[in-house]
Formats: sequence, structure tokens, C-alpha cells
Amino acid sequence: MTALIELQDVTKAYRGVAALKKVNFTLRKGEIHALLGENGAGKSTLTKIMAGVTDISSGKMLLDGKDVSFSTPAEALKNGIAMVFQETSLVPSMSVAQNLYLGDEKLFNRLRGLYIAAQQFLQSLNFNVDPWANVSTLGAAKKQMVEIARAVRQNVRVIIFDEPTASLTPEEKHHFFSLIARLKERGVSIIFISHALEEALEISDRITILRDGELVASDETSKFDRDSIIRAMVGRTLSSQLYSNEKRKVRRGGERILSVQNLSMGAMVRNNSFSVYAGQITGIFGLIGSGRTETAKVIAGVHKRNAFHGGEVKFEGESVRYRVPRPAVKDGIVYVTEDRKLEGFFETMSIADNIYSSLLGAGLNTAAVVRRSDARVLADEWTKKLNIRAIDSNAHVIELSGGNQQKVVIASSLVQRPKLVIFDEPTRGVDVGAIAEIHEIIGRLADDGLAVMVISSYLPEILNLSDRILVSRLGRVVEEFTPGQATEERIMYAAVH
Repeated sequence: MTALIELQDVTKAYRGVAALKKVNFTLRKGEIHALLGENGAGKSTLTKIMAGVTDISSGKMLLDGKDVSFSTPAEALKNGIAMVFQETSLVPSMSVAQNLYLGDEKLFNRLRGLYIAAQQFLQSLNFNVDPWANVSTLGAAKKQMVEIARAVRQNVRVIIFDEPTASLTPEEKHHFFSLIARLKERGVSIIFISHALEEALEISDRITILRDGELVASDETSKFDRDSIIRAMVGRTLSSQLYSNEKRKVRRGGERILSVQNLSMGAMVRNNSFSVYAGQITGIFGLIGSGRTETAKVIAGVHKRNAFHGGEVKFEGESVRYRVPRPAVKDGIVYVTEDRKLEGFFETMSIADNIYSSLLGAGLNTAAVVRRSDARVLADEWTKKLNIRAIDSNAHVIELSGGNQQKVVIASSLVQRPKLVIFDEPTRGVDVGAIAEIHEIIGRLADDGLAVMVISSYLPEILNLSDRILVSRLGRVVEEFTPGQATEERIMYAAVH
């Protein structure tokens, strides 16, 4: 097949540290090419070079056999290359329709016509998104749909998808994969970055694997299976199976830490009741719109429950009503957000400053003055504890890979000395190596006697981690399973019916 894009001996260095080392990569016309690797392997850097987001330190890029170098994404787009970023690049203050047509407006725009066109286009993609909605009001999944739709509407020759399915439900993933198949039939080339190895094996024609900035394998998809991909990605067989079917010891809960009775918040949380126990992982599964995240945010003081008939939350036997997160943090409740870039860290601050600011925010700093040396010592301690991979603790969090950003968010929460930790989609956009590490961190917290809640839309993760499994539907918990009772079929049936 004809090569559309070729990267030859491409090297990219940041502050003297190589993110890519003499990588060769080829994208053929009309193929789906999966790009795999751990966080920090160089996948996003490689694709950002193709999309004009970053430049090459050495080596060259060929498009249709001609040497090219894009200085901006707009230049890459003019040449037929679009990228859907893992962290959406939408304008939050504008509507869905305005974001879809941003940069492609006519001299005179009729808003009604724009919204009708946007609605028809979204429906053609089977994306259930209101074109009149303001982007700032959308959840992570709907934002991802708008981002995908904007790229498809450009009628480009190459679309790069960076973790496009991380926020989507199984049904939405099915529609997305059908869309990719239609794009392929039209001759569009697809680069697909994903940590879901099963998805890569299912939809791709070829697979390329990076490790530590170097190319370690590239071949037809039929030559790979899950185990061979993991060995190539991490350089070893993972010591523990991520989602093993083997029976494990189930932790017995200690004292009741949290009691939620008839909790209500608008239309999203409706008479929700459940309990959480110390020394145990309580997994909560539900589809998007089931009220899982909203319930967690009410408990942690991020959202307010209804003023009248809003129910009751008891923490350590005391009735509480948090209107902001700080008193919840002081009492021992921390919430690890599902959207780390928007809510989890200060991207222009260093690792050390992010972790130390969490300590200050919780009012746990006992020193009379704030010292930079204290921040560095604290950051070094948590960097070692959670195996955060960075040049040093002064590195900006935005420079880190997704898995290491997530570890910084977790460190910033654990430094606040919690008694209850709520993890919302803790491994979204995280590679298999980092998933194993984050699962180990969560397990250690429960073993140390903390109460842990894990909200996840990935059933194998819920089944693997949880000592109790709660299923949420239409704003409340509708079913509870023990690990011995739970199967993917029973949990999904409870979540849907």
C-alpha cells in the first residue's frame, strides 16, 4: 500500500531529555494504524509532530513523498491532517454548533441554519449531543463526541485519535467504531492511540509499539495478541494480571465510615442510599447519567444537595452538609476527580508546588512560614512512593504523561491524610503499566484501613478491585453484589434494566 506519511529517524528532546529517539513510522493510505505504548513512551509526541503541534529536533517527515514540516496545527489541517486530542481543545464558553464550525465560518452566518446543520451532522454520526448546549455544561463523554465530530467534519485525509474512547459508554464506542469503518471506506487514514488493547486488536490493520521513546515493534495486527503487546510495551510480563479471573481474598469491612440516606440533587441524584466501610473497597458501577459522579461530588462538598428533602450524609456517625470541599477535606474526605486536567492539578505549576498546595489547602502545614525546601522534600517523598516518572520535582505537571499526571493528582489527595478516598475513573487514559501501579496503590489504602470508593465504567476494573459492588441507575444505587455473586452480565443487566 502507498505510504501517505513517513517519519524517518525522528528525534524530539525536551530540556535535553529525548522523548523520541530515531523513530521510523509509516502511515499508509486508507489504513487504521494503532499506536501503543506506556504513558511517556512517546505516542502523543509522535502524533503531535504530524499534527503540527510540536517540531522535530532531528530527522524528517514526508507527506506524499515530499519533505514537510508543520509549524502550527492549522498548517497541518490545510494539508489534510487533523488530531483529536486526549484532553479536548473546545472553547467552553461557546455552543456545540459554534465549536463544530469554529474557524470555518462564512462571511454572513445565520445562526438558525448553523444549528440545524450541526444537529443533522451530529445525528449522522449517531452522537446524541444538543447543538444548542454550551460546551461548559457537557460531561467528558459529550465533549469527546464534539471533538471527534469536529475532526470528521473537516474532510481530511488523516485523523489522529488520542484516547477517543476513554469517556464513551459501550454503545457510544460501537457507534464510534462504525464511524471509523466508514472513514476507512472513504480512504481516510486513521492513527488510533488507545490503552484499551482489545480495541486496538479489534479495529486496526497495523500496530506500532513504542517504549521509552523508541520503536520496539511494528507489524500487521494479526501478528500480535494481548500478551505480546504487553511484553513489547513494558519490556516484561506484568507480575500480576490486571483483570484476573482468579479468586482473591475479599476484605471484610470495618466500622461504617459513610452513610448516605435518601440523597437528592436536582434530576441527577434521586433518593440515593448506601454505606461505605473502613478497610474495604466499595466499587460503584453505572452508565453515564446514572448519578455516580454527582453523588460523589455532593459527599465531597463539590456540589450541594437539595436544600429541602435533600437527604442526609453521615460521616463517622456525625451528620454533615458540606457546601465547599475544604471542610470535607479537613474531616478526612477527598475526591480524586475523573477529569484531571480540568479539576485535578494546576498545569503551569510544578509537581512539588501542586502537592504542597494541597497540604496548604487542607490546613495541614504546621510550619510558621511556607518554605520551598519543604515542598521539594514532600514532593520527593511522594514521587518515590507512587513512582512518578519525571525529570525532577520542578517539572510542570502538564509536561508529564497521563499516567504520571494521575499519580500527581492521587499524591495531592493522599497528602491530605484522608479517612475516605473517592476515586472517580482512576485509570481513565492510563496505560497498562500505570494501571497496575494505581490498582496497587488503591489496594494498599484499603489494607491500611482507609475506606475507599472506586467509581468506574469499566467492568473488569470494578470486578477486580471491589470488595463490594454497588450498581447505580437513574440517580440511585439499585443493586449490591458481593464479588462471588458478581458477573459482567449481572452487573450490566442491573445498570440497564
